[in-house]
Amino acid sequence: MPLVRIDLTSDRSRAERRAIADAVHGGLVAVLKIPERDRFQIITAHDPADIIAEDAGLGFTRSQVVIVHIFTQGGRTAQTKQRVFSELANRLEAVGVAGADLFVAVSENGPQDWSFGFGKAQYVTGELAVPAIASA
Repeated sequence: MPLVRIDLTSDRSRAERRAIADAVHGGLVAVLKIPERDRFQIITAHDPADIIAEDAGLGFTRSQVVIVHIFTQGGRTAQTKQRVFSELANRLEAVGVAGADLFVAVSENGPQDWSFGFGKAQYVTGELAVPAIASA
């Protein structure tokens, strides 16, 4: 059950924003094997001057930054995360996001860290089964 925040520059149209969101979700479904309807995304458009995302010393320039922050349960391997990064880069390139413009971060947590409503931690109360980590 990932929660995904997508921060991008406001010079992208609503259609482009939706294509980016769809590409991110498709990549997570493909690699993490999450259900298609297990989709929780927050898309926030910012004035380009309000996102500062340099190259961390890698020697490239960004133009229309897209930051994808994935909050998900812990336990995935470094190799699986690398596959997520690669899949997202490929899918986002197909909808007009240059590789240099993509920044992805993964934050891991546990079942006790999620509430789907009503002030309950449904994984803890047993109302929802804790999703198994796909061995993809």
